[in-house]
Amino acid sequence: MERLAESFSGYYGDFSLAAADAGLTASQAKTLGVLRASPASMRSLATTLACDASNITGIVDRLEKRELVRREVSPTDRRVKNVALTEAGEETVDAIRARMHTTHAAIDALDDEDRATLYELLGRVFGGSGGLRGSGGSGPAA
Repeated sequence: MERLAESFSGYYGDFSLAAADAGLTASQAKTLGVLRASPASMRSLATTLACDASNITGIVDRLEKRELVRREVSPTDRRVKNVALTEAGEETVDAIRARMHTTHAAIDALDDEDRATLYELLGRVFGGSGGLRGSGGSGPAA
């Protein structure tokens, strides 16, 4: 377990440095990373990032002030505001990912079967209802 904790700690440290190089907190950078896939509602962001909705509001406000994200009306429900990356936000995510190249290269070097096994095991340990989080265990927080 210590080895796993060291690995996550190293990755998080690298990620935090990459975020800081972009002038962001780790939470702001994680938010941009989530939005890279597609726009998301504030509620969805809070759930995905496992934090309180009021925290997401502050994070999005600061990212919007820097013109890295924009709020837009949901195409499926006009009452809901989605948050989407701007072009500057996409460039910032790209810069952070480039800074993390060495870390990502280690995972990219795995063959498809090993990578699938890694993701499946991580999902079983941390993501599922039977994992550390679902059982009330003391697994690392995201």
